[in-house]
Amino acid sequence: MASKKLTRFERARLIGARALQISMGARPQVDIEESLDPVDIARKELEKKVMPLDVRRDK
Repeated sequence: MASKKLTRFERARLIGARALQISMGARPQVDIEESLDPVDIARKELEKKVMPLDVRRDK
């Protein structure tokens, strides 16, 4: 059975990919203050488990 915990590499990949989407104009899935940069917004989405990305692992 696979672990549901993200590895540090999966976490970095998700945050990076989502931050790029946000910087290109994607709407954030969390309430934000104006001073946050895309990486901080992506981290906040991951913490609240509302990030619209998923990890697919090969068996």
